[in-house]
Amino acid sequence: MEQLLVQQLPEGYWCAELEGDSILESEYILLKHIIGQENDPRLPWIANYLRALQRQEDGAWIQYPGAKPDMSATVKGYFALKLMGDKADAPHMVKARELIHKLGGAERCNTYTKFYLAALGQISYEAVPSIPPEIVFLPKWFYFHLDKVSAWSRTMITPLSIVVSHRPVRKIEPEQGIDELYLCQEARKKVLRNGESKSHHDRTWTTVFLSIDRVLKLVDRAGMTPLRRRALDRLEDWIVDHTDRSDGLGAIFPPMVYILIALRCRGYKEDHPVIRAAHKHLDDLMIVDHERQQIRIQPCFSPIWDTGIAAYALTEAGLDLTHPAMRRCAQWLLAKECRQPGDWVANVKQPVEPSGWYFEFNNGYYPDVDDTAMVAMALRKIGGDEALAAGKRGVRWMLAMQNQDGGWAAFDREAHNRPLYEYVPFADHNAMQDPSCPDITGRTLECLGHHGFLPDDSGVAKSINFIRSKQEPDGCWFGRWGVNYIYGTWQVVCGLRKVGFDMQTDWVRKAGKWLLDHQKEDGSFGESADTYEDPSLRGQGPSTASQTAWGTMALMAIFGAEHPAVLRGIQWLVKEQNSTGTWDEHWFTGTGFPKVFYLRYHLYRHYFPVMCLGRWLKQSGR
Repeated sequence: MEQLLVQQLPEGYWCAELEGDSILESEYILLKHIIGQENDPRLPWIANYLRALQRQEDGAWIQYPGAKPDMSATVKGYFALKLMGDKADAPHMVKARELIHKLGGAERCNTYTKFYLAALGQISYEAVPSIPPEIVFLPKWFYFHLDKVSAWSRTMITPLSIVVSHRPVRKIEPEQGIDELYLCQEARKKVLRNGESKSHHDRTWTTVFLSIDRVLKLVDRAGMTPLRRRALDRLEDWIVDHTDRSDGLGAIFPPMVYILIALRCRGYKEDHPVIRAAHKHLDDLMIVDHERQQIRIQPCFSPIWDTGIAAYALTEAGLDLTHPAMRRCAQWLLAKECRQPGDWVANVKQPVEPSGWYFEFNNGYYPDVDDTAMVAMALRKIGGDEALAAGKRGVRWMLAMQNQDGGWAAFDREAHNRPLYEYVPFADHNAMQDPSCPDITGRTLECLGHHGFLPDDSGVAKSINFIRSKQEPDGCWFGRWGVNYIYGTWQVVCGLRKVGFDMQTDWVRKAGKWLLDHQKEDGSFGESADTYEDPSLRGQGPSTASQTAWGTMALMAIFGAEHPAVLRGIQWLVKEQNSTGTWDEHWFTGTGFPKVFYLRYHLYRHYFPVMCLGRWLKQSGR
């Protein structure tokens, strides 16, 4: 507890480093070259960090420690370093190039990489999927609509549509290019299939959408776009409006980068307030390491998430609710409640007072259910009239966000059930939709339980049915936002227990058996993000403090505090605590986009063990 309290900021919040992979640094270097700012004095230090992230044995840049080589990350890493002056015959560049050839050549990189390559003249825009800006005029009943895609896709599609329409190209010297990474030069001129389709159905729909893409390009070349100017104006207005009440578009790295390119296409100068703010928001994400002469970049900030979990963990550990740290924390969280409508309004059927909390410092258009549940639980525990009232507003907002299937998604209601979205050529980030997921549904149940809801309440009953329908055959649940089945199972069973569900039910005990089967002999749990690619590996991986805390809390929810497996988990956490009062953990246990982007939350290794140990002390009566 003491170590966690020390890390609280004077304003009352917690915000630890949020670590992503190398694409943050490589894309920033590419951005700076696209917009003609390659002389930025920080770039050499960013390049130093990018070099340090390259895996020496095979030359790869990877998504998380121990991962397989990532083609797109390696192409971007190679290109960024070449732009920074690294020679193609340098040993680390040779290794990367040989690996790229082995993986099928740079033509196999993902769509979002191709936008950068086109803007730097390495491929034709004919090889980049079309995103016609006229989509802003599609009626709401149409199958494809911006309100029906995930919030993060919306913030990426809008600026990229402007970029693809304007087709900007920053010319670079031939020796800075990456011709040598391509096995098929013709592939630089057309949109390709992304990977091998697994079924005839997949191949058919992929072919259909590639044909549509070719038609859209023909229409563009023929100039048959009478609404183009109005559509671009509408997109521009949408982007600028959505930078209000937010630390950058979506307050996350990708769209914050894209708008700098898109708005330059629209004639914005460097001294425009929106452009200046966009640069500042990216600059704020940088962490400078003077000793190593490196700069690393975070994908976003996580203060509300960190604060909600830290506060809840401290209350579980028995910190006096009148402690100044708790009062400061509550006041800070109360000030961050979203009291104005955001994009979520478009899909909510019943009128509801705006509420909810987002993930970052400021992201007013995009409160999310997961953060709202976490904060509402923390405020309920801390107490006080203001906190209780805000928590209740958050609960009413979450209930309005419940999907028809009984589950909850992250940012939007009913932004799913459109399988054809996944075949759109620019959908290879695997997250065009925002479906209900067991982990968020489990946390929401836990929050509802704190607010007095019971299994027979209609919203709760529907969510329990959803959870049961999503249980894997072996008893666990998938984790969309944390790695992976340990995370999902923990969230679900803790939610079920908190609403008073019968934990002796067969299907809940089946989850308990899965946990027992995957706990290691020493009491720990560990699971690699490899499980998103190969689910047969679920529950397996290096031991971590965060996952051991999740697994142990899940066991506690099912079997009680005195079960031998629970005691083994507690003993492991006690034994592994280091001399500073925290735990060591370098593995990535957070998930951004499964199979695409993962996260290392630097406080996960601390506040989840504190939560687990505190809960055990309370339940065991010690």
